[in-house]
Amino acid sequence: MSFFKRDGARREPVRRSVEDVDLDSLLALVAESRGYTCAFARDGATVTLTGDMTLVVRLRGLRREAGRRAREDWPVLVSEHLAHAVATAGEQVDVCDLEQAGPLLRTRVEPVDELADLTRVVGRHLSADLVELLTVGSRPIRPEEAGCWPVPTAHALDLAVANVRRDERLFVEGIELSGTPVSRLTARTPSAATHLRWLGDYLQVPADGVLAVLPDPYTLLVHPVDGIGVVRAIERLRVHALCTDGLSQQVYWWHESRLTLIKADIVVQRGQTRLVVAPPPEFAQVLARLAV
Repeated sequence: MSFFKRDGARREPVRRSVEDVDLDSLLALVAESRGYTCAFARDGATVTLTGDMTLVVRLRGLRREAGRRAREDWPVLVSEHLAHAVATAGEQVDVCDLEQAGPLLRTRVEPVDELADLTRVVGRHLSADLVELLTVGSRPIRPEEAGCWPVPTAHALDLAVANVRRDERLFVEGIELSGTPVSRLTARTPSAATHLRWLGDYLQVPADGVLAVLPDPYTLLVHPVDGIGVVRAIERLRVHALCTDGLSQQVYWWHESRLTLIKADIVVQRGQTRLVVAPPPEFAQVLARLAV
């Protein structure tokens, strides 16, 4: 079959992959089950849903995400994508448009165990048990939204980090935990952990780094790793983290731009409380050197 423009010039047919055709069929099926009729753009980049409202849904990011997943995951993926598009139709910002969304991107740290599915969010590990999420407003970015952007997600995360740094400067104060001095850094937004990257702008950071706890998304507590007194500081910070029951109950080592978990347990035996520390190998070497 030949396709022609109105001026008579020949128009080449758009070649669609089997995967794109199958995804379109699934999109149409799900949309119809929700009471919408579908009209796909010729290039497959968008679909217009018409029902109780008219809504243009971008598909480029969805197609990328579908390409990374098994076909049996597609029905849930498509259903969630359309449901999310309808639910956010009233938002003034088109998150799929990086030019609009870019200035609003931020980060938020969450425990890995509290995320139902890491494949449904965009982020990177801050440590083995913490993930730094990419957000817009108060909600996490979905992979299908980030997939619409002309830049890798790592670049978008760096943009969000830069936005966090530009937003505010943390408030710093010295406090004591059962006689052990620590520094408390407080943010107005739930991105305090992101500021670890610029800790040297707030405090004198020794070559061996600092201990850190994250009692809540707005707060950091840190203690310098500059002497054998760091062992007592681990105990004090661990007890404090346990009492707050917030973002994380663990103690971490921030060193060379990396956050590493220091496994430390409070053990009660025969009425006595003691700290059992199983430090990572690199930190164990630091402790051995400080003990000399």
